[in-house]
Amino acid sequence: MEGDYCSTTISSEKRKQRQQQEKPYRGIRMRKWGKWVAEIREPNKRSRIWLGSYTTPIAAARAYDTAMFYLRGPSARLNFPDLIFKEEDEDEVRDMSAASIRKKATEVGARVDALQTSSLHDHHASISQSKSSSRVSEPPDLNEFPNPESSDED
Repeated sequence: MEGDYCSTTISSEKRKQRQQQEKPYRGIRMRKWGKWVAEIREPNKRSRIWLGSYTTPIAAARAYDTAMFYLRGPSARLNFPDLIFKEEDEDEVRDMSAASIRKKATEVGARVDALQTSSLHDHHASISQSKSSSRVSEPPDLNEFPNPESSDED
């Protein structure tokens, strides 16, 4: 029986590690095709509020945080507690409808997703630019007709 207990413990530990890799933040999951999605349960209901589909896990997590803050208030357990905008009145925050919460969360998620993907593209562009600038010769202009004097057939 000890072997059964040990294997169960090991498999549950492996499952936890796999979940941490698959779900780096609370309230999000990754689709099979690589998109990150966020959703949240409404308090005291079985229904969920769909918070959107995002390119980056951070954007999905920020959408979740926004919705969680509007549902639970300042005591909510968030992925990024320092990044929540807390100027609104607490009573006003808790009286929002599911549609209003979804709208706020998807706005934040979309904004973060745009920033994340543009900074990622900028990073890749700067890498490819630095690689191309390290070349000795300029790439040929493919829109220009070849000059017969500079042909390599000599």
